[in-house]
Amino acid sequence: MPNISSVGEFLLLAFTDTRELQLLHFALFLGIYLAALLGNGLILTAVACNHRLHTPMYFFLLNLALLDLGCISTTLPKAMANALWDTKTISYLRCAAQVLFYVFLFGSEISILTIMAYDRYVAICKPLHYGSLLGSRACAQMAAAAWGSGFLNAVLHTANTFSLPLCHGNAVDQFFCEIPHILKLSCSDAYLKEFELLVFSFSLVFGCFVFIVLSYVEIFRAVLRMPSSQGRHKAFSTCLPHLAVVSLFVSTVLFAYLKPPSISSPSLDLVVSFLYSVVPPALNPLIYSMRNKELKDALRKLMT
Repeated sequence: MPNISSVGEFLLLAFTDTRELQLLHFALFLGIYLAALLGNGLILTAVACNHRLHTPMYFFLLNLALLDLGCISTTLPKAMANALWDTKTISYLRCAAQVLFYVFLFGSEISILTIMAYDRYVAICKPLHYGSLLGSRACAQMAAAAWGSGFLNAVLHTANTFSLPLCHGNAVDQFFCEIPHILKLSCSDAYLKEFELLVFSFSLVFGCFVFIVLSYVEIFRAVLRMPSSQGRHKAFSTCLPHLAVVSLFVSTVLFAYLKPPSISSPSLDLVVSFLYSVVPPALNPLIYSMRNKELKDALRKLMT
């Protein structure tokens, strides 16, 4: 049995050890972070200030923008600081806080994406019941449930993960603190409880994904039956951005956790984790504003 040692800090995996490339990565991370702050900030301001956007769809989009800002602010600033100052360490408490906030925001975002699929399903497949099913009170309750369940899930995971004894050093093979990589440092017979909790959480995520897929099957069936080409165009313009966001988000996560071990490597894991933790929050505002005329008009008024 390996010796169980107390850990005061963790070592994060660097993208590169070459100083020039570290500074290049810092500049790239800074550009992505500022783009995410600007894009999501503009969506928040446009939805909050434009009364025409005070609808359930944009209310949930506002929640998604808040979660995207939180997700990228949880992981990227520390990676930027490590690249700029050529360091790899993160304190035990900051690592725990990073896990807590990331799991909280990640779980809440999946719930919000699922609710957004339900919103589009009701709007297109059951338009006569839209006002009764998605009133202001129902929307607030669904958003609160998404945030609340995400926070409860994060507290359980964080408390369980950081109560485990660590036997295999303090080097986390990731650029931020992530539960599966911390579990690799724990004793072989101590992490099973947290692993079971992770399996349960991933089962819920998979259930959300199945619900989203089934919702869009029904949505596209209803859209293709519309007699008006203008109606079909409007329906697609509100649905395709959400479908693109879900596809980008889910595909990178599934590849990260389901890829065969034969192609797994620290550098590939680093790139894939960057794709699902950093790229979606930066691209989501662009995806949602490309085909959405109402949002583009609101952003244009905001800029002018």
